[in-house]
Amino acid sequence: MTTPPVKLACVIDDDNVYVNLVKKVVELKKLCEKLLIFRNGKEALDYFSALYEDRDASVFPELILLDLNMPVMNGWDFLQNFSQVTTASELPGSLYIVSSSDDASEIDKAKSYGLVSDYLIKPLNLMQFENLFFKRVSA
Repeated sequence: MTTPPVKLACVIDDDNVYVNLVKKVVELKKLCEKLLIFRNGKEALDYFSALYEDRDASVFPELILLDLNMPVMNGWDFLQNFSQVTTASELPGSLYIVSSSDDASEIDKAKSYGLVSDYLIKPLNLMQFENLFFKRVSA
């Protein structure tokens, strides 16, 4: 049995169809050992804030997939708050915006955050999705 390219990945998205598809692909392709799911930015921010307080990098996701449009706390608010918790150089993983919006101003805004590795537009094809996990290994 081969070792998955990523130990821990995280999806921050409230879309059940997308989240279930991600889970299924990750499981079938054995892309990571464990997948964390947060339904909004607040759940994720609470998790990450606790990690930074404990300074436990071993439980920090190597890959974060963040949606922008969610209830409670959207992706923009998450990024704003998360940027106050950590910097790009302190981030032990890669953070990708994965959104259905192809608005150029949103893409530019997302890329203005040093924490954001890239902005990807849903739906991702299988190869794009798998490459996110393997890119992390070669980075």
